Amino acid sequence: MTSAPLDEAWLARLVTTALDEDLGPDPGRDVTTQSTLSPEAEARAHLVARESGVVAGLVVLAPVLDQVASRLGLPSPQVELRAQDGDDVEPGQVLAVLSGRVQVLLIAERTMLNLASRASGVASHTRRWARALAGSGATVLDTRKTTPGLRALEKYAVRCGGGTNKRMGLYDVAMIKDNHVAAAGSVTAAVRAVRARFPEVTIQVEADTLAQALEAVDAGARFLLLDNMPTPLLAEVVAAVRAREEEHGRVELEATGNLTLDRAAEVAATGVDYLSVGALTHSSPILDLALDLEEADGGQAPLAPVVPR
Repeated sequence: MTSAPLDEAWLARLVTTALDEDLGPDPGRDVTTQSTLSPEAEARAHLVARESGVVAGLVVLAPVLDQVASRLGLPSPQVELRAQDGDDVEPGQVLAVLSGRVQVLLIAERTMLNLASRASGVASHTRRWARALAGSGATVLDTRKTTPGLRALEKYAVRCGGGTNKRMGLYDVAMIKDNHVAAAGSVTAAVRAVRARFPEVTIQVEADTLAQALEAVDAGARFLLLDNMPTPLLAEVVAAVRAREEEHGRVELEATGNLTLDRAAEVAATGVDYLSVGALTHSSPILDLALDLEEADGGQAPLAPVVPR
């Protein structure tokens, strides 16, 4: 389990939004399930991995079930976790067993799967990068290229997969990029402007040439984004910046842009501290998860529909 859990209040708001989207405004309705199944009917369901990967998002199960049960005025099903977020899983593996009212289980099903499958896909992709960088001393970072409304979940999934979060938004870290430099007039002017306005924040500077990187270090930046550099140039810049660390202090270096798993080891070997990969969150396919409804004895069987009176 990751050591940096999701904020419970944020998660509750996310679940409310997702359920409103699926059921209509609170309390909402599922016209199929509520027509065909008695609210008293009970069953057990298994959350199952359909493919190998890294699971994340199991933390959403209980909040989704609780909110659905509250809307229906029914007791919330029990959740027995058989895996933890961050675990490697295999096809057919049972990740959780859910026991309780069938209406709650079926109405909650798609919301649980949407969130957990998305998070697990991000975690699985991140784990591939983490393994490619193992032993290199470099770490994979995420970016702000996240799904609107799901940033906290997707960055949580990156942590579950063995990656590291960069900044959470525009508010916590200053990142000076090419357009900021153009507007301010120079790298030095941009760094000074941020330091004057927000002296408490960390400043990161994007550089795509050796000259920009050295100017940023001389201006006081201690975190550089080395953008879209071919490997020989990246190695040259790393060496030049490291040579100035005795004078300026430690500088963290991040390679970014056009990074692929095939290049991961090569880029890490230049001596950078981080590789930032926007694809972790903007291009990860989901991990296929399913909810299989069963009878209490574990045998597969359809539930008899209940015709409303």
